[in-house]
Amino acid sequence: MRKHVPGAHRKHAWWLSLLLLCLSGAAAVRAESDGHGGASQGVQVETLVQGAASWNGAPLRVYPRGQPQVSVLRITIPAGVTLPRHHHPVINAGVLLQGRMEVISADNKRLELNAGDAVIEMVNSVHYGKSLGPEPAVIVVVYAGAVGLPTTVRESATSSGL
Repeated sequence: MRKHVPGAHRKHAWWLSLLLLCLSGAAAVRAESDGHGGASQGVQVETLVQGAASWNGAPLRVYPRGQPQVSVLRITIPAGVTLPRHHHPVINAGVLLQGRMEVISADNKRLELNAGDAVIEMVNSVHYGKSLGPEPAVIVVVYAGAVGLPTTVRESATSSGL
């Protein structure tokens, strides 16, 4: 059983939201009261994705115990490439910067992403992705984990059922 640390999930969520915002380059008007201030100086804030569940509707799990570690990865998948089946043991979210891709879950739910789309990825659920082309898919993913935990675990063909 995991020990609940009051406020820990809010701290992780705040960093995850901030990193996604900074990486996106997208802008839309939001009220001055969003905490950033500076609307009078042209500061614009857009929430790209926010939620307590992954794209397939599964609730996000609690954050892992241990020293928090945030990883920001820029992943380039050549056009036509299908990634191996895998799962993520930590909460993560990403923004597709370029290209098109599809994510397919073990129960065959599908999500198509186009450049500019943001996604809260599945946690501890086997899935795989495809770069749909014609250009490479480039996605920046922010993982909110703990020191020593992997961001991605490849599945064996016999254990995943895909």
